Amino acid sequence: MAKLIKYEIFSTLFVLIIGTLLHFTFELFNQNLLVGTFSAVNESTWEHLKLVFFPSFFTTIIGFFVLGKSQKYIRNKLKGVICALIFIVIFFYTYSGIIGKSFIIIDIITFIISIIISEYVTFKEFFKFKEINKKEFLIYLLAWCILLIFFIIFTFYPPHIQLFKDPITNKYGIISTPLH
Repeated sequence: MAKLIKYEIFSTLFVLIIGTLLHFTFELFNQNLLVGTFSAVNESTWEHLKLVFFPSFFTTIIGFFVLGKSQKYIRNKLKGVICALIFIVIFFYTYSGIIGKSFIIIDIITFIISIIISEYVTFKEFFKFKEINKKEFLIYLLAWCILLIFFIIFTFYPPHIQLFKDPITNKYGIISTPLH
């Protein structure tokens, strides 16, 4: 239990710091397409979800090994990350819809709260269930892979719906590249 608590504290701080940095890395690296794959490439809500997803994905891989190849950690972390992503989308569109615009301070607080939610769900789920079987483990790994693929593909080929629209440029995905 102490090892799990320490790791979840590390994971929370890691996701907060790296997620914040990922907001700026695409521009810092001269709009490099590889960096854009896991960094925010515009100001759309979707691209901001990457700031939670990719650092969490990384800490999930590390946590799996640090916590003794715990298969249920993969499941629990997935549940936590999905809760964080859903929270960001629902909260952002609710508050900005009510107020009529978004505020950077509220968006930053939303990001922080989403990470806390993710880590809290991950931690609490650890005590609810026993280890999972190999089939369930593979299903959760597949779900992680599907999310990863969506985040990568939709960076380059986003659906033309509000979630993917940059409110500043009114464009979608990586702009000014041969792929778009």
